Amino acid sequence: MLDSETKAVETPEDHAEELRLWLRMLTCTTLIEGEVRGRLRQRFDVTLPRFDLMAQLDKAPDGMTLSDVSKRMMVSNGNVTGLVERLVESGHLDRRTSETDRRVQVIRLTKLGRAEFRRMAAEHETWIADLFADLTPKDVRELMRLLAKTKASAQKSAGRRRA
Repeated sequence: MLDSETKAVETPEDHAEELRLWLRMLTCTTLIEGEVRGRLRQRFDVTLPRFDLMAQLDKAPDGMTLSDVSKRMMVSNGNVTGLVERLVESGHLDRRTSETDRRVQVIRLTKLGRAEFRRMAAEHETWIADLFADLTPKDVRELMRLLAKTKASAQKSAGRRRA
C-alpha cells in the first residue's frame, strides 16, 4: 500500500511543491501517531485520547471543567464526556460539581490516575525520543523553526479566509 506522499511523487507534474510538503507532513504525523497509539495500547491498554485527556489533567491539579478540557483537546464536549465516563469508572478520574456553578462539572485525576499517567508519560517521552533518534539537535532546532513558520503561515491564511 502506498502512502499519500509516495503517490504524489509518482506523478509530480500533478502536484505543487506545497501539496507535496503537506503530504510529507501528514505522512510523518500519521506514522508517528500510529506508532504511539499502538505502543500505548500494547503496553498500557489505553487509547491515545485517554492518554491526552490525562495529560491535560496532569497539568491542572485542581481539575478542569469539561468545557476547558474540550477546548484544550480541540474536540467536542460529547467526545470528552465518553472518555471521562470510562476514566471515572476505572478510578482514574474524580468528577464533582463546581463550587461556583452547580451546572458545571469539574474533573481531576485521582491519586491512582496521576500515578499511572506519570508512568505512561515517562515511557511516552522515551518513545518519542526513539522515533526522532536519527535527528541531530541541530535538525530538531531547524525543524522547530520551520514548523513555527509553517504554523504562522497557516494561521495567517486561516485568518484571511475568515475575514
